[in-house]
Amino acid sequence: MIYLDNAATTLHKPPCVIDAVTAAMSSMGNSARGAYGSALTASRTIFETREKLARLFGCEQPDHVCFTANSTEALNIAIAGLFGPGDHVISTDLEHNSVLRPLYRLEHQGGKVSFVPADRAGRIDYDAFEALIRPNTKGIVCTHGSNLTGDLVDIRRVGRIAHDHGLVFVVDASQTAGVFPIGLEDADVICFTGHKSLMGPQGTGGLCLRDGVEIRPWKAGGTGIQTYNPDQPEEYPTRLEAGTLNGHGIAGLGAALDYIVETGLEVICEYEQGLMRRFYEQVSQVKDVWICGNFDAKLRAPIVSLNIGDYDSSQVSDELSERWGIATRPGAHCAPRLHRALGTQDQGLVRFSFAWFNTEEEVDTAARAVRTLAEE
Repeated sequence: MIYLDNAATTLHKPPCVIDAVTAAMSSMGNSARGAYGSALTASRTIFETREKLARLFGCEQPDHVCFTANSTEALNIAIAGLFGPGDHVISTDLEHNSVLRPLYRLEHQGGKVSFVPADRAGRIDYDAFEALIRPNTKGIVCTHGSNLTGDLVDIRRVGRIAHDHGLVFVVDASQTAGVFPIGLEDADVICFTGHKSLMGPQGTGGLCLRDGVEIRPWKAGGTGIQTYNPDQPEEYPTRLEAGTLNGHGIAGLGAALDYIVETGLEVICEYEQGLMRRFYEQVSQVKDVWICGNFDAKLRAPIVSLNIGDYDSSQVSDELSERWGIATRPGAHCAPRLHRALGTQDQGLVRFSFAWFNTEEEVDTAARAVRTLAEE
């Protein structure tokens, strides 16, 4: 199989990740639930991974890295814990449902949400952020990179707008953490997942927050500390980490972070950009192939989404899988507002997404397959 659905999850992991999870499964107890050897091993492993993530995101306090099961949970924690009835929040048409649905829920609870619109090319007007600010605006929540078009948002620019107006800025880094530099100099809260470009196991993720940002606990329960306190402890990271953590997965994520640092973030980014550009240059010349996204940008997420004529995206994806063994993602990609902006809500799009363990030969095979389908 040629796996080109890395924007959903990276299938191929560094061998050290698999080894770390395997070792953890046979050696780690429950972190913060005992002083015996295997429990302490779990605690040390989890703390060391916090430290690695803190360095990655430019966070001076490792205890301000809080683990979750994925970026969806992290975004729910951030949105529900920062905003409430009467608050106004600004977002964009580029968002994934992991941002949209918590914001729609906020509206049901008495909050207000405004969206910076995207045009037919998927572009947004940055001046619209300031135009949407109201007296009760509390924050901006937006993606760093679209999971549909691959276009990047200038989060440094959005962050300046937010901070100039005293707003909290939450960034969804699901598609960019691990391949692009992103830090707390740009945002107040960074929500990330471990199983995509960070090359870790599924079931890992978290949020990294700037000192002084106060997020109300989204869930409450066992923590291993302050047992007689009827409320969730106030201290980070325990405030946002009720229940047993995925220690085995976090061990794998720690190994993945080591691999990324050893390999070099810039090296990984440049290689993935090369694969994406190589594919785009071949398929963009094919008659009846329509591609969305801004490919004039110097950097973009390694994603190419396209349609062939008026064929349904699921039909195209099935042909790619059945005839060439190419795995892609068709349909709506949990990005309903952007599909409506692009006019592809009925047809969907076929998304090709590239990662570190893909090869140029795989890219060329995928491009030939698209060309063959278009000619047929």
